[in-house]
Amino acid sequence: MKMYSRAFQALWIGEMISAFGGAAGGILNGLVLYEVTGSREWMGALWLVYFIPSLLLQGFSAPFLNVVRKEVILRRSQLIRSSAYLLPLSGYLINTEWVVIASLIALQCLLGLIQPIYASLSFALLPDLCEDQDLVDANGLLDGTLRLMSFLAPGVTSLLLLFASIPIIYGVSSLLFLMSYFSLRHLPKVAMAKDPPVWSKQFWWDELKSGYHTFFRFPQLMKLTFLSSTVQFAVGASMVLSVPFIRKELQGDYWDYAIFAGAFPLGYVLGMILLTKLPKSNVMMYFGLIGGGFSFILLFFVNSIPLAWCCELFGGLLFPFFNAQSSAVFQREAPRERLSQLSAVRLLFLRLTMPIGILFASISSMFQASELYGLVGMMIVIFGFLFLILSFSTTGIKGHSSHSINQ
Repeated sequence: MKMYSRAFQALWIGEMISAFGGAAGGILNGLVLYEVTGSREWMGALWLVYFIPSLLLQGFSAPFLNVVRKEVILRRSQLIRSSAYLLPLSGYLINTEWVVIASLIALQCLLGLIQPIYASLSFALLPDLCEDQDLVDANGLLDGTLRLMSFLAPGVTSLLLLFASIPIIYGVSSLLFLMSYFSLRHLPKVAMAKDPPVWSKQFWWDELKSGYHTFFRFPQLMKLTFLSSTVQFAVGASMVLSVPFIRKELQGDYWDYAIFAGAFPLGYVLGMILLTKLPKSNVMMYFGLIGGGFSFILLFFVNSIPLAWCCELFGGLLFPFFNAQSSAVFQREAPRERLSQLSAVRLLFLRLTMPIGILFASISSMFQASELYGLVGMMIVIFGFLFLILSFSTTGIKGHSSHSINQ
């Protein structure tokens, strides 16, 4: 952490703490709801309550993000999330079925509304906290930390449930978000326009149109967002395919699936560490995308569970090369005065494609899971090669293969 500023360290610690608290709380939400209702339909409804308001808000809130104090909104977001986790805690203590369900719905709705705003602003704030040459490593560190927390949280939460009750763990999740708030208090004030706009419906509408118009005027931003969306599509499909692939096609046990699910985030953390040691180039960025897509194709051919573990580990190792570098390129090339809004547009496309991937894998019942993995992998590889070739042809290489992206 010596290479990063104190402000970035505050953001990183805040993100790490809240990611763990959110992952642990999400596990508890599912356990509590299933314990009360015994219904898979309610589980699906709970995720719809999270996604639908979230996507609606993200699509229309973008203009506001250009003219807010990012560091202030980030802190307030953590305070709201800390308070929100007291809702299911209260519902569980009251021990009335409809109160428990209502508290979980209210929590998911609040989390869904806050998450896109928090993610967009933290993404847009990063260039103000890091030197330009450190953006790739900083994005990789943040992304890898989130993956690591999602990997650690299920196991740690399971262990905590052996010694503590569900209300206590909800209290711990609330406390973690409060700790994240105190970490984010160390963020510096970011300069803003001296004359804030007068808000009106017409101003909001003009800003909304201008933001999307600006996004579509930058082919590089559109291209990177499209490629990142294909990765999110694959992630959504994997959420549906992973269990039948291991349990049905490869005849694995529950612990085989647990290792398979944990191999990708473990590989992602290793890839993030490896990224700090390698040159950051355009070719390396596309190598990560194409290699990650190839790991999906390999799952079509494997016939043993250990090989499936290796494929997931391999994919996790390579995808950070693309994700971290493409994020840094987006942050550099987007107009700084509209970065918050454009990051919200980018995140909207990424979050839309994940449920599309879930739907694609769910309705493609005529294909085996391994065949769908192969199709998804081919899509990523083809688009990766296509855009790599186009990047060379449109720039005449222009130093992309020999010069660092940091330059």
